[in-house]
Amino acid sequence: MSKVLIIGHKNPDTDAIASAISFAYLQNKLGVESEAVALGEVTEETQYALSHFDFKAPRVIQTAANETSQVMLVDHNEFQQSVLDIGEVEVLAVVDHHRVANFETINPLYYRAEPVGCTNTIILKLFKENNIIIPKNIAGLMLSAIISDTLLFKSPTCTDEDIKAAKELAEIAETDINTYGLELLKAGTNLSHKSANELLDMDAKSFPMGNKNVRVAQVNVVDVNDVFAKQSELEATMVELSLVNQYDLFILVVTNILDSDSVILAIGNPIEAVEEAFNITLNNNKAVLEGVVSRKKQIVPQLTEVLAR
Repeated sequence: MSKVLIIGHKNPDTDAIASAISFAYLQNKLGVESEAVALGEVTEETQYALSHFDFKAPRVIQTAANETSQVMLVDHNEFQQSVLDIGEVEVLAVVDHHRVANFETINPLYYRAEPVGCTNTIILKLFKENNIIIPKNIAGLMLSAIISDTLLFKSPTCTDEDIKAAKELAEIAETDINTYGLELLKAGTNLSHKSANELLDMDAKSFPMGNKNVRVAQVNVVDVNDVFAKQSELEATMVELSLVNQYDLFILVVTNILDSDSVILAIGNPIEAVEEAFNITLNNNKAVLEGVVSRKKQIVPQLTEVLAR
């Protein structure tokens, strides 16, 4: 059997990278030769976590079938978020905490999906179920993923299981959650040097909603004005990317990690679906979303409900 590639989603965030690394470590301990790979370069936040716990970023791949016949997916299941040639390889396993959509396989597989705030919360359970000891640096990376995905437990996606897992991993990693957590989150908020294209691509996912193709990008900041100083450039780039990639709607969610609010910028059609989904009125294509920080729980389901009618 060829080496199994462990793959997180495109435009990887900290959970996607940490999940690939931690799950690959677990699989190797279980006797499955595995390698964590990435479908894009890591963000500043993720690099901070990798450097802090002495890891190198996984190598980036575009296709998988040229080097393996089998993969395992972590932190995603939707094929449009996966490796380009996902249909040409066998998916052996999925570990995820997102909705299940646009996913099918020819053969049976191991599928583990739970409604928690972070994939690494599930992977911690898998380590324990298989009686595999978690090394200190792996625990630190897994902790980083939970902090990132739950915004240090402020996100509505956060569950008691995530908090419990974070405390357990912090003990193994000998890391103070709050001190390290704030440093980690702030590491990903310096966006002044980013171009509009980089801002729109650093954490973006595509979703089929009804008969529409919706692109939802999200960035975390401590001052939303750092992003909206480039609004005209952002809008022009969103229009261009929509034409090239056939997005019906392109949405950018700019989240203030200190205030736990977001500002939404929307371009496309039907734009009124955005207003209906969030009970807002767009002014200059944007509006404040009070208390909204989670794409998975507070953006995608609401839009899907409206567009599926």
